[in-house]
Amino acid sequence: MEITVNGEKRLYDGPATSLGHLGPMELRPGLVVVERNRQVVPRNQMEKETIKEGDAIEVVRLVRGG
Repeated sequence: MEITVNGEKRLYDGPATSLGHLGPMELRPGLVVVERNRQVVPRNQMEKETIKEGDAIEVVRLVRGG
């Protein structure tokens, strides 16, 4: 399955979830916002939200500071 993550094409072997693809990126779910096809995925849905062929995923890391 081919999807786009932060503007880069990536291949995945099978079904994935919004939360599942964060592991290989070494990101903690509580510190990021995930958008799937221009729609924010609520944190409580990240584990259930299925990513499909051709989806565009944007991951934004939250940082502290001013």
